[in-house]
Amino acid sequence: MAGSYWDRFNEKFPYSKYLNREKPLKPWTDADVEAFIASDPVHGPTLKTAREAIKYAVVGSAIGAGSTAGVAWMFSKSPHGTALALGAGAVFGMVFGKEVANHALQLYKLDTMKAQVKFLDWWASKTEGSF
Repeated sequence: MAGSYWDRFNEKFPYSKYLNREKPLKPWTDADVEAFIASDPVHGPTLKTAREAIKYAVVGSAIGAGSTAGVAWMFSKSPHGTALALGAGAVFGMVFGKEVANHALQLYKLDTMKAQVKFLDWWASKTEGSF
């Protein structure tokens, strides 16, 4: 058997070294992300595309929340039902927006997780020295 359970887990889930750290990473700004995008010609464009996909999810969430809550209020006039519809519509719209982004931006062709992990590695080495 190749490696222990945790070795195989870390191969499949590269974020694990950033979770439950004793000292969390310092917060970063949009300027820091833009600096990484400019400095890494391989993973930078992928990270930029992944960040653009967030806009699709936000718009989908707003449309889903507003339309679902509006329909619920129009037919029931129930505040708690409208609140539940608002939350469910936001989640459904976000998922739909992510799917639209997946196809529109062709995210299925990119390894966005690897780009995000490379950014976290870059940020950790920049803020903490060697990681």
